[in-house]
Amino acid sequence: MRHYCHRLRHISSIDEVADDKLFKFALNLSDDHVEPLMADIARLHHGAAAATSSGHGSVDLIVPGHHKAHGLNLLAQRWGISHDAVLAFGDGGNDLEMLRQSGFSFAMANAPQRIKEATRYLAPGNNDQGVLQVIEQMLAGEPPFAMHS
Repeated sequence: MRHYCHRLRHISSIDEVADDKLFKFALNLSDDHVEPLMADIARLHHGAAAATSSGHGSVDLIVPGHHKAHGLNLLAQRWGISHDAVLAFGDGGNDLEMLRQSGFSFAMANAPQRIKEATRYLAPGNNDQGVLQVIEQMLAGEPPFAMHS
């Protein structure tokens, strides 16, 4: 977890952070346990918590409806941007809502098939700097970003 979250702090009890606002819990477990855990969360905690997977045994418990698409929607409203103009990249289940909402949705080549099916375009894989390659295409005005006159 420290690879992604640099300010982690071990606590012995949730009471130590009782004054904090919790937005998500990040869990890491064996891939074999991800789907059963997510099904149990949906069944036992429907409405109170939602489970989503980012792959590699990671499961996030979030406030229902407070996924990446929700955050992008808030930004789009604030800045007056249409969802059709949003460029989004994803490779895991926690990206699905965002990818379905964004006009320029790209699945990474290394993404599972269900993620690829939710997007309009395919980007090279993470190990091939796929995000950077697509951003360079966008800045150069290449398809699918070419402006039509």
